[in-house]
Amino acid sequence: MSASLGGTVLVTGASSGIGAAFARGFGRTAAQLVLVARRVDRLEALADELRGVRPELRVHVWDCDLADPRATEALAARALAELGGVDVLVNNAGFGDQNFLEHADAARLQRMIALNITAPTLLCRALVPGMVARGHGGVLNVSSGFGITYLPGFSVYVGTKHYVTGFTDTLRAELAGTGVVVTQVLPGPVATEFHEQAQGTVPVTPPALATVTAAHCAEVAIAALQAGRAWAVPGFVYGLASWGARLVPRWLWRRITAVFARSLRRRLPRP
Repeated sequence: MSASLGGTVLVTGASSGIGAAFARGFGRTAAQLVLVARRVDRLEALADELRGVRPELRVHVWDCDLADPRATEALAARALAELGGVDVLVNNAGFGDQNFLEHADAARLQRMIALNITAPTLLCRALVPGMVARGHGGVLNVSSGFGITYLPGFSVYVGTKHYVTGFTDTLRAELAGTGVVVTQVLPGPVATEFHEQAQGTVPVTPPALATVTAAHCAEVAIAALQAGRAWAVPGFVYGLASWGARLVPRWLWRRITAVFARSLRRRLPRP
């Protein structure tokens, strides 16, 4: 079963990076786009760009802090009231944290959990029933390579992405036969602001060889949704590495990561 890319598409975290690339990708086929983020100036600039490419495309710019569950619920209610729901929901908004747990800021972790876990869950809960009632729709959730593996220094972020992976796979099973396609993309390193925003002390730098562009990531994910596939892993190098990592026995991976964690801890800044 494949998903139609027309109709109304809502993209969270659309002000930069993969979210902006999603907006450009869906902007080629959608009747209207809803761009959601906090940085409205960037959304407006993107909306102008998209209208310039396709003047018939209707673009809405909605300011929302998705780390606030009440704001997320209000966003979903607005989509239902003003648009009658959406045809494709893209849960892209999220951020990471690059710290050992004892050094992480608790308030930042709370916001990350709310944005990475609570927001996509609430949006799916509010908007998927309309898709089921209409007999068609699509959900595209952005997980991570860390949604199926882990590395020290990212414990809470890894936990949020394991949730997204499990939630998305289960939701896909629940919606089998309804006409609603559920797909997730599991990117590795992507050339975006993500790593600059993932504040922390753990000295881990993503390998350049495995890094892909935001445009490539979005293109692969949209193609997977359109084809009705469950997963998309952008980039040949990272896809190969991801496949290989899944073959490593869990007991061996625990030993490898324990050695890596000790090495990282020795390189942490002294208090």
